[in-house]
Amino acid sequence: MKVLLAEDERASRMMLESLLGKWGYEPLVVGDGTSALEELLGEDPPELVLLDWLLPGMEGTEICRRVREEYQEASVYPYIILLTVKDQKESILQGFEAGADDYVTKPFDPQELRMRLSVGKRIVDLQRVLRYQAERDFLTALMNRRGVMKYLETEMEESTEKETPLSIAVLDLDHFKRVNDTLGHSAGDDVLREVGRRILTILQEEGCEVGRSGGEEFLLVFPEHSLEKARNLCEKVRCYIEESPVCSPKGAVRITASMGVAEYCGDCSLDDLVNCADSAMYQAKAEGRNRVCIGKSF
Repeated sequence: MKVLLAEDERASRMMLESLLGKWGYEPLVVGDGTSALEELLGEDPPELVLLDWLLPGMEGTEICRRVREEYQEASVYPYIILLTVKDQKESILQGFEAGADDYVTKPFDPQELRMRLSVGKRIVDLQRVLRYQAERDFLTALMNRRGVMKYLETEMEESTEKETPLSIAVLDLDHFKRVNDTLGHSAGDDVLREVGRRILTILQEEGCEVGRSGGEEFLLVFPEHSLEKARNLCEKVRCYIEESPVCSPKGAVRITASMGVAEYCGDCSLDDLVNCADSAMYQAKAEGRNRVCIGKSF
């Protein structure tokens, strides 16, 4: 695990860097507060932090405040341990109020520091698990609606910034209610898992993603894919779903899917884009199901 080490005193910094490496961490070392804040607010920030209270450029407590303000709505929460010579109760409370999670007083005991880092690592690991679970569908292990919408939003920003194409598709299984009604919900679950696997098999080869957006509906995201290129992939997905039945303890299930495709061109909202693909999917249903229809471009 990467650990940001912010310490300006050279001997202490070298000793801490050596200890972190010995304990299996990957130290990212800076010597001033400004650099520490830049790392914490940059891309792929470290989630475990050893932060000296007294740093040139910006004190550790001010860094804590700035980080907590910036991360209020972020899913990542960096665990910050303050290193300080201030062991008075008022100073310790000041550090916690600023946003620190723990503190170690100097001169520190290496084993105590190691244990406090271990506690921080456990919390960071737990946060990662909770973030993963919050954005994953428990049945198919694909992204859930929240996860795939977040992914799509990010890809829309990338598409606008880089002026690259982006397309999406809404996929809905045909007559899925019949499966639940005739074979039971466990067979329906088997179908959803297998369909999710088949979609992902096709999409992963092209660097695309899919999430289960609800019920028997899936949202497919095609970064850097034009409308026509996405439509061709959707046809491959549709054929793969149709070509063989899904095996279930209750019997083999033949299933088909209707799909609607839409392209993003930088001047519509996320909801508008999804609604466009959704409307095209309903058009596919109206035209007889088991087909791909194209929505208007934005």
